[in-house]
Amino acid sequence: MATPDRVSYWNKTRNLMFLMLGLWVFFGYIIHMFVVQLNNIVILGFPLGYYMAAQGSLIAFVVMLFWFARKQNGIDEEHGVAED
Repeated sequence: MATPDRVSYWNKTRNLMFLMLGLWVFFGYIIHMFVVQLNNIVILGFPLGYYMAAQGSLIAFVVMLFWFARKQNGIDEEHGVAED
């Protein structure tokens, strides 16, 4: 990979990583700081704060993993370093 292409590749990879880290902090910590306020919202008989603590964050993490893998694969293919 040529030097300018390498810089572009790592910039895109780094930006994706920081985005994922920000989402991880949001779903892992920020949402849980507002559990009391979220408990005022009831969905299917469960308070939203309880749901986010018990299941919602875990679901978000799994979705984030698949989304990250897809985006990183796209970056890899764009720069010619994708696995076969």
